[in-house]
Amino acid sequence: MAERPGYLSDYAFNWETFDVVCSGKSSLDATNYLTELYEKQQVTEFLNGYGFNITDPVESAELFGIFQEALQFVKRYFLIEGNPDGLEMKVPNYLYTITNISELFLAATGHSNQKLSKEETLWAGVVLKVMHTILHTDKDLRYRYFSTIQQQIFDRFYKFIHRDEENRLFLRNDTGMSIPLYDFQTKAKKTRDSIVIKLLHKQENVAEELFDRIGMRIITYNKLDALRVIKFLHRNHVIMINNIKPSRSQNTLVDLPKLKKKIQTLYKETIRETYTEEVFYQKLNSLIEDCSPEKLHHENRHSLEEYRAIHFTGRQLIKYRNPFMASFNEVRKLALKDRENPVAQALMNLDTSAISRDVRFFYPFEVQLTDYESHLKNTQGEASHDEYKRSQLRSAMKRIFRPILDIRNMHID
Repeated sequence: MAERPGYLSDYAFNWETFDVVCSGKSSLDATNYLTELYEKQQVTEFLNGYGFNITDPVESAELFGIFQEALQFVKRYFLIEGNPDGLEMKVPNYLYTITNISELFLAATGHSNQKLSKEETLWAGVVLKVMHTILHTDKDLRYRYFSTIQQQIFDRFYKFIHRDEENRLFLRNDTGMSIPLYDFQTKAKKTRDSIVIKLLHKQENVAEELFDRIGMRIITYNKLDALRVIKFLHRNHVIMINNIKPSRSQNTLVDLPKLKKKIQTLYKETIRETYTEEVFYQKLNSLIEDCSPEKLHHENRHSLEEYRAIHFTGRQLIKYRNPFMASFNEVRKLALKDRENPVAQALMNLDTSAISRDVRFFYPFEVQLTDYESHLKNTQGEASHDEYKRSQLRSAMKRIFRPILDIRNMHID
């Protein structure tokens, strides 16, 4: 038999790598994309490319801490010991014996010094995928500005939220445009764990792609007023149409093409019959109620079938002023009064050009609009938020444990 040419190894392709790079597959759905790591030096080089220098004791300790956290995360959310709906599995004992992060990578690639079963090898891959997701959650640079971001976005809405003497809620501007609201709700800051779970089931497994960290729900008394709210927000520059992310817009509340066809007849009838605004409002409201979508299509596969609302994602330019620079400039003023002092001279000679005085960036926020009747249906039974979160968790669980589930011939509903 002819000897295998040595050069063939240079032409052996890792097809999962091509799937991730060329075909839109997520690295979370790959099983063999780390198989080219055979020894610790290759792991070190891989992590350098990722952004970690594990020869640095601080960075190595940080990565090992993320490893420990990932183990606890898996037990808390994906296994029955922490979650009654979790998998009836246990973390393999060898994972608790790992003292160097390189050992985890070599275990995941099947090149560990320990004799591991196929399932134990896959477990290392599960932990690495959770670690990767935790790292993307923690390394989102904008996260440090979150309280400023939240305040600037919410303030733009709060400016137009009013209550009258009877505590009724309105969206109102200075020109007299007013829309009664049943409720205006702001989304509490997502917990770190909920962000990790969400990223684990998203195709785009990076924290920058989460668009609902800041969100609000506006509930009107009818669908007509929900549409009027959009007009109000646009007219008063609370939302900028230019900054709407089109791929995130979804409408299961009103069939707009149907309404667009029918409303022209109502306009003509109103002119002919000289309807008052009150009569026109009632007729338009009835018309919109007859324009509910017959078939609901949800882009988010975790949204339940009967969920009715208008969702859109806007982006706002956030302006962050570095408080350090204001304090530093005050210290410099004091230093000017004592120029002979060596400390004062050092302060005045400091180059602060690399320190940002102002940081400006766009940040996304999500708006959900619905009417009172739809809101009641959305928050009852299967369409409850708890069921939505359980669906996300099941999806994340199935995704990262899929290779192990396949080996065990297990199925998750």
